[in-house]
Amino acid sequence: MRSTELTHTVEDLFTSLKSVMAGFPVLLLLLLSLVPGGFSESEEQVPFGCSVVGLGRPYTALCDLEAIWGVVVEAVAAGGALAALLLALVLLGRLRSITEAEKRSGVGPLLLLLLGVMGLFALSFAYLVERDERLCVVRRALWGVLFALCFSCLLAQGWRVRRLARQGRSPRGCALVGLALGLTLVQGIVAAEWLLLTVLRLGQPACQFEPLDFALACSYVLVLLLAALGASALALCGKEQQWRCNGAWLLVSCLASVLLWAAWLGFYLYGNKALDQASTWEEPTLAVALVSQGWVLLLFHAIPEAHSCLRPAPQPSAPDYFDTSQAPPRMRETSFDEDVPLSHRQFVENQPFAFDEHSAGLRAGGNGSSGTGPRPSAPFRSNVYQPTEMTMILNGGAVPSAPPTYTGRQLW
Repeated sequence: MRSTELTHTVEDLFTSLKSVMAGFPVLLLLLLSLVPGGFSESEEQVPFGCSVVGLGRPYTALCDLEAIWGVVVEAVAAGGALAALLLALVLLGRLRSITEAEKRSGVGPLLLLLLGVMGLFALSFAYLVERDERLCVVRRALWGVLFALCFSCLLAQGWRVRRLARQGRSPRGCALVGLALGLTLVQGIVAAEWLLLTVLRLGQPACQFEPLDFALACSYVLVLLLAALGASALALCGKEQQWRCNGAWLLVSCLASVLLWAAWLGFYLYGNKALDQASTWEEPTLAVALVSQGWVLLLFHAIPEAHSCLRPAPQPSAPDYFDTSQAPPRMRETSFDEDVPLSHRQFVENQPFAFDEHSAGLRAGGNGSSGTGPRPSAPFRSNVYQPTEMTMILNGGAVPSAPPTYTGRQLW
């Protein structure tokens, strides 16, 4: 009996083991189906390229290699900021070598422009980060202020080049910097009022605003840009030829800025809606506009203006009197009597009477055996102005008049 019961117990144990082994693959498949699903969700949260750098949200646009626009904008903005910083350091280091007042007056607005350009490149990184309330406030506050700073510097430079081209004189550098800062302050007040009215008073989120409202808030910036364009165009009408190159580069930078603003405003207001990409391409559009404007100002205005300021003044070359291809130098055609005092002029005018009396006395007591008439005496010949050969060469071959201090050669 005991052996029969033991046999039944062993058979029941093997039957239960078989049922467990039969259900184990199903349980294993269920676990495997859950585990890969958990890993896939974690991998989707970190884009390709960010796992190597170790960046996650909200900085995924800085390293996402699938959405390559963020990496490209980041690289171009970093290169532009570095170039603007190096150019500013070069200007500060060579400031003592700029001795001409006309060139030195343009250094202040140029340094202020480079500061605004670096601000544009830095602000582009704010559009590569996922937005929140504080970041949206920074975007809306600094966008118009930085553009107003750059365009007011262009307007100040246009006023300076216009004065130089027409009158040959430049306003003081402090006046130009003060003008640029004063015009920028107006845009700062406009941006602050817009934020106070929409965010604090109406209670709207800082990240939710209409694109048309954003464009209207930048209307003052467009006025500054058009004013700078007009000033640069007037600078080309001056009579001073040496400043026309500065005016031409300033006009090119203003024209490129106008075309850029027309392009990004049209795409931001109408292009994104037409392509049904208003929520996706809004931030890339603004980031690309910032970087493009920074490089336009850097290439078409900052670098040529810095080269003009740092270029040494041409040294005046001495005329070569033995070069027959050059025109002979002309001496002053005005009378030497203008520089002679009145007392000395009366003395010089009375000298011919003394010479005549002296020569008449010599003729009366001289040798009268000569049949050819009286010969001028030595004192009279010595009082006649006889120019040297070098004096005639310097006067272009013509016989010059006697200088006002000439009183005759003394033979004894």
